[in-house]
Amino acid sequence: MPPDPFAGDPDDPAEELAEFDPVDGEFPTGPLDPQERQAIEEDLADLSEFRRLLAPIGVKGVAVQCEDCDEEHYHEWDMLRANLMQLLEDGSLLPHEPAFDPVPDDYVTWEYCRGYADAVRAMRPPRKLNWRR
Repeated sequence: MPPDPFAGDPDDPAEELAEFDPVDGEFPTGPLDPQERQAIEEDLADLSEFRRLLAPIGVKGVAVQCEDCDEEHYHEWDMLRANLMQLLEDGSLLPHEPAFDPVPDDYVTWEYCRGYADAVRAMRPPRKLNWRR
């Protein structure tokens, strides 16, 4: 994020909007504990695999059902990766722009991605072991 041009300014015009800021604890902030860090690193590895498998067949990213507004949000691969990286770096989620005029059929759920990846792995023939050395 670019630096806040009003950082430290007592006349910061955004102060009038402070009452609309998220309640403490609503969004992750601060350092992650080891389990949170590991979970995000696993999500990043999964995301990389999902993108490798699904982007070539036209999937643009992941659809997420928003609990706040009860609508589907569409996250492109790069934006999702950037969000996870931001969480790893400083434990925060930055606001982001939603996909512009998304085509819902171009996005799939995280569960779909996981099932697709599992199916691809299951279809791979097992490696033959070389018993002679």
